[in-house]
Amino acid sequence: MKITFLETSTLGEDVDLSYFDNLGEVVKYECSSPSENAARIGDSDILVVNKIPVNEELLKNASNLKLIAASATGTNNIDFNYVNKRGIVVSNAKGYSTDSVVQHTFAMLFYLYEHLNQYDNFVKCGDYSNYNMFSCFTPYFNELSGKTWGIIGLGTIGRGVANIAKAFGCNVIYYSTSGLNNTDDYKRVEFEELLSLSDIISIHCPLNSATKELMNKDAFDKMKSTAILLNLGRGPIINEQELATALDNDVIAAAGLDVLCVEPIEADNPLLKLKNKNKLLITPHMAWGTIEARKRCTNEVYKNIEAFLNGTPRNVVTGE
Repeated sequence: MKITFLETSTLGEDVDLSYFDNLGEVVKYECSSPSENAARIGDSDILVVNKIPVNEELLKNASNLKLIAASATGTNNIDFNYVNKRGIVVSNAKGYSTDSVVQHTFAMLFYLYEHLNQYDNFVKCGDYSNYNMFSCFTPYFNELSGKTWGIIGLGTIGRGVANIAKAFGCNVIYYSTSGLNNTDDYKRVEFEELLSLSDIISIHCPLNSATKELMNKDAFDKMKSTAILLNLGRGPIINEQELATALDNDVIAAAGLDVLCVEPIEADNPLLKLKNKNKLLITPHMAWGTIEARKRCTNEVYKNIEAFLNGTPRNVVTGE
């Protein structure tokens, strides 16, 4: 079996891929090259991808291809109508990033909630050296205890966030974007109720027709002016222009984003032009990327390929 990696850089240079040689002939390309990707696949039996659009244009000459092993959980980059018609199996990696994303959710929250950037700059720029008190309390900040944390998407990651928010004394509520998620552990509410009640809203749901631009002007207008929004789901769940307007007009207090509509960020993205940049934290889609999580992801891909070769495919995704 010939296995081709089209973008090993998405797993990090520090992750060992040599053990994949146990499964067959392995060809690795560090970065995607849209003009060369189709030719690079050639006679491969198995393709490992992360974010590359996988469609007829890419695969039309890949006559040997039997398995697409996604090195990610999300598979919205794959044209399932086409690959299913071809009988190509798709597998994804699950559960590898939960602890990493939960951790980053709280890192983003505290950076914004306690205005850490401003306090750090206050000390480092020399203002604290000339201050007349040992403590500085502006800008003001609050305790998490007693606040309402609203979660959009109570899957594995959302539940992990909920458990920690509860440990901090938060009242946790959630909205199920599919309408299918029910639990007695936390209170399920409708979307508008979550918007109006929450002091913090964190997004952990997938991108689909029901969630695209779920967070838009109408949603922001229903939120508390003191609320903080965190997106660790997918970028297009938020309308970025309308978020920029909401932040500039103090409709909401702050936002933390690890995902964007276009990645890497485009130079003309409206979020880069905020009047008060302290109201926004953007990280480059790295919440999932602790060393431990990337190693787990790689191992999941290996197990998926191994299972497929043994005739017992695992983590199969059909797009339905």
